[in-house]
Amino acid sequence: MSQATEALHWHGGQIEAAARTYPDAPLPWLDLSTGISPWPYRVGRIDREAWHRLPSIEGLKALEEAASAFFGLHNPEQIAAVPGSDIAIRLLARLLETDRVSIVSPSYGAYAATWPQARHVSFAAARNADLLVCANPNNPDGAIIPAQALQRIHNMRIVDEAFADAMPTESLIPHRNGAVVLRSFGKFFGLAGVRLGFVIADRPLIRSLKTMLGDWPISGAAIAIGTSAYRDTLWQERQKRRLLRASNRLGRMLTTYGLETVGKTANFHLCRHEAAASLFAHLCRHGILVRPFSAEPSWLRFGLPGSTPDWHRLETALNSWRHHA
Repeated sequence: MSQATEALHWHGGQIEAAARTYPDAPLPWLDLSTGISPWPYRVGRIDREAWHRLPSIEGLKALEEAASAFFGLHNPEQIAAVPGSDIAIRLLARLLETDRVSIVSPSYGAYAATWPQARHVSFAAARNADLLVCANPNNPDGAIIPAQALQRIHNMRIVDEAFADAMPTESLIPHRNGAVVLRSFGKFFGLAGVRLGFVIADRPLIRSLKTMLGDWPISGAAIAIGTSAYRDTLWQERQKRRLLRASNRLGRMLTTYGLETVGKTANFHLCRHEAAASLFAHLCRHGILVRPFSAEPSWLRFGLPGSTPDWHRLETALNSWRHHA
C-alpha cells in the first residue's frame, strides 16, 4: 500500500489525495466515502444581513429551539450549537477531564486522536470507565446500542449520534440520564460544509461549553440555513424516506457483486470482501472513492449515490471488477 493510499484511511472525503494517487482517473470524482447525504437541503436565498452583521443572540436561540424540536429535546437550555461536532469532541475533552476513558470500537478516528490514551473496547467492557465514548449508530459499522442500555449506566457518557437523524427512534436524547449527546447537521441535511453541530447535555456543562465558545460560535449564514432546515418538517420526512430507499437499493447492488454487508445505516453500507484492497484501487481508477480501513483490510464503506448517472457509474465499475477479478 503506497503512502498516499495509506493517508486515505484516516477519514472520508479526501478526493484531493485520491486524485494525486490516481491521476488518470476520470473526472469528476464520485465521492462515496463520507456517509454525507447526496441530496442536500436547498439553501435558497440568504439575507445579506446574515453575511454583513454579527450573528444575533436571538437568531442563535431560534436555531437551538428549532434543532431541539427536531431532536425531541424539550428543554432548549440543554443544547448548544457548535461549529461542527468534531470541534465539540475536542472541547468536551477539556471540560470532562479524566484519566480513564474507554472508546467503544471500532469507531470514528477523531475519538482516538482526542483521547490517545483511551482503551478501545466493546460496550460491555467500556461500562467501567470514568468516561465512555461511543457513536450510536456506530461509525463505521452502523451497530446500535439500545438506548435503555446507555441510559442505565451511570459513568460519564459521550454519545455521538451523527447518523441518527434518519433513525430518530434510536436516539438517546429523550432518555439521556446525564449523558452528553452530539448531533451533526451535515450528514442528514447533506451540507457538511456549513460546519454545524449540537451538544445536548445538562445545563452546567452547556453553560461551560458556551463560555468556552464565546458570543459568536456559529456564522450568521449557518444560523439561517440551520433554522430553515430544522423547521422544514416536510423536507425532513422526504429525506428520511429517500435515504432508506437508497440504502436498501445499495445493499442489493453490493450483494449482487459478492460484497457482504457487515453493518449499515440509512447513509452508508460497510462491506467485507477478501479482495477489498483490489476493489478499492479498481474503483479509484474509475474515479470512485469509497472508504478503506487500514485496521480492517477486508472492509470498505460505501455511501449513497445520488443520481441515476452515479448509480450507473458505480454499477458499471463493480461489474467490470467482477469480470476482471
